[in-house]
Amino acid sequence: MSRLLIDGVSRIFPGLGGRPATRALEPTSLAVADNDFICLLGPSGCGKSTLLRIVAGLDRPSAGRVLLDGVAVTGPGSDRGMVFQSYTLFPWLTVKENICFGLREKGMPAAEQAHLAGHYIDRVGLGGFEHHFPRMLSGGMQQRTALARALVNDPKILLLDEPFGALDNQTRALMQELLLGIWEADRKTVLFVTHDIDEAIFMANRVAVMTARPGRIKSDIWVTLPHPRHYTIKTTSEFSVYKARLTEEIRDESIRALAMGA
Repeated sequence: MSRLLIDGVSRIFPGLGGRPATRALEPTSLAVADNDFICLLGPSGCGKSTLLRIVAGLDRPSAGRVLLDGVAVTGPGSDRGMVFQSYTLFPWLTVKENICFGLREKGMPAAEQAHLAGHYIDRVGLGGFEHHFPRMLSGGMQQRTALARALVNDPKILLLDEPFGALDNQTRALMQELLLGIWEADRKTVLFVTHDIDEAIFMANRVAVMTARPGRIKSDIWVTLPHPRHYTIKTTSEFSVYKARLTEEIRDESIRALAMGA
C-alpha cells in the first residue's frame, strides 16, 4: 500500500458574478511510497499548490479522493505537516513557543514539549534563538522555525508549498541542503511543490511534472543521483541531463500556458 494515494483528484472552482468556472485540476493520480521525496514541478498556475492543499485537507476535491495509509483525507490533521512559502508563525510567540504549539494543543506535558522542541531547534540550527520573536529573525530563520514546528509533531508526511520561494538565492540553497540532510537522516515522506527545476532535481528522488492549467501529472521522473547529495552535484553532467529533460518539459507547458492566457 502506498503511504499517500492521490486517486483521480480534480478541482473546479465555481465562477462568481456570472464568470465561468475555473478548472484548476484535471483528474490526477499519484502514488507516494513511504520515504519518497517527490517534487511537484510545473509552470505557475498549473494547480500544484491546489493539489497540495487538497492533500493537506485545506481544500476539498471536486472529484476523486486522497488516502493516507488507506484512510480518506477529509480535513486537516496532525498526520500531515505543512510548511508554506509565507512563514505563518505566530508573531506573539517565541521560536520555542511556536515550535511547541501543536504539542501543547495535544496536551503533551511541558517537560516533554521542551525536550522535543530543543531537539528540533538544534537540528535546524536555531540554538540560542529559542526566546526570539519572529520579528527578530531573518527570513531563513523564520522558515527554519516553521520547518521545526512541522517536524516536531512527527507527521506521516511533510507537505511543503514553495517553502523557500521568498528567500534570497544563497539562503535558499542553504535551506535546500538543510531539509535534504534531514530527509537523508530520517527518510520522512515528503511532497514538495516548486517551480524551480534545479531545486527539484537536487532534492527529490522523484519529480512529478504537471501540465499547464488545468493541471494533471504528465510525467513521473526518477532522480537516481546518489545520496548524500552535496551541493556540488549541481555542476555535474548527470545533473545537467536531468535539467535538460525537465527544462524541455516545463518549457512546453509554459508555452501552452501563455497561449491560453494563463
